[in-house]
Amino acid sequence: MVAISDTLNKSPEHISNQERIAVLLMGYGEVESYEDFANYNEQALNLLTAKFAPVPTWVYPPLAKLLALFDRHEWGHRHDDFISPHNSIFEKQRAGIEKNLQAKWGERIQVFKAFNFCAPFLPYQVLEQIKAEGFEKLLIYPLLVVDSIFTSGIAIEQVNKALDNMADGEGHWVKGLRYIPSFFNEPAYINLMAHLVEEKINSSLASTYLPSEIGIVLMNHGCPHKAKGFTSGITESQALYDLVRDKLINRYPLISVGWLNHDTPLIEWTQPNATQAAKNLIQLGAKAIIFMPIGFATENHETLLDVHHIIHSLEKQYADVNYIQMACVNDHPEFLAMATQWADTHIAQLLSAEGVTVNPHLATNHHHHHHH
Repeated sequence: MVAISDTLNKSPEHISNQERIAVLLMGYGEVESYEDFANYNEQALNLLTAKFAPVPTWVYPPLAKLLALFDRHEWGHRHDDFISPHNSIFEKQRAGIEKNLQAKWGERIQVFKAFNFCAPFLPYQVLEQIKAEGFEKLLIYPLLVVDSIFTSGIAIEQVNKALDNMADGEGHWVKGLRYIPSFFNEPAYINLMAHLVEEKINSSLASTYLPSEIGIVLMNHGCPHKAKGFTSGITESQALYDLVRDKLINRYPLISVGWLNHDTPLIEWTQPNATQAAKNLIQLGAKAIIFMPIGFATENHETLLDVHHIIHSLEKQYADVNYIQMACVNDHPEFLAMATQWADTHIAQLLSAEGVTVNPHLATNHHHHHHH
């Protein structure tokens, strides 16, 4: 404890690079100008779709432009020039987590945001800034999607590519690195998800419907079943759903997972999708349906536009059912507090560990020889 307080009392110019941590908070990012749709889509196709869709890479540029036309129609014409709030919400998350971390560790901890698909916050751009500011230790922290292996894996892919391109001299500038893969099984997050649903029921539905008439669709990030050998996050997302459901089901029997899938042809996606999940609960007697996103921490076009379409289509078929669309956890103070705590242990370990100098030039290929 003495060492920590001594360091906290140091002015910024006396804090060595070894005692400073850059937290790289990573999300997808979403376009704020419709002119960026094609570029956004091409990057998403290369990083995400390429891992599960049997589409040759030469198709990506024209396909991205075609998808951009659909996006512009969807956001511009069908949704009154919709602009996603994702980026501004993510900035609030970044600022809130940084404020909490600095309250404990001081200004030697800084939180930087990076977006997988959106300049000028692409990972390589932000890592160049982190290096220029003299940081030598890095905590990689994907935040948008709760499943850990697949979507957070693209964050590591981008970071690795950037760090490889930034290596110079005989000693790599990164002297320490840690990673937070997911929070799908964190008790605080599970409890918050269940509590938010209970709050909404108590404020909007409890006086009108019996508990057994309230259907709850807990929405996860859709996952492909086959992803060219990659584990796609189904295990973590299913576990997240099970843990939240177990907190609620004794009081509210009608609960289903609802996967927010992408309608990609030739791909087998997780089921039931959110639409089918709601229909199943209505068939079982639900007179009200709550759509709660548990697999997304940050609002985005999937949790907003896609769920809006799902509800609109259900209203045509089941007009007498009450539908409620809930928000992601976003910058909820409780969430920002727990997200800070999840980083604390890794920051303490990075600060206490001696920096390790990695020399990429010393790497050699080790070929395995089998001797008869």
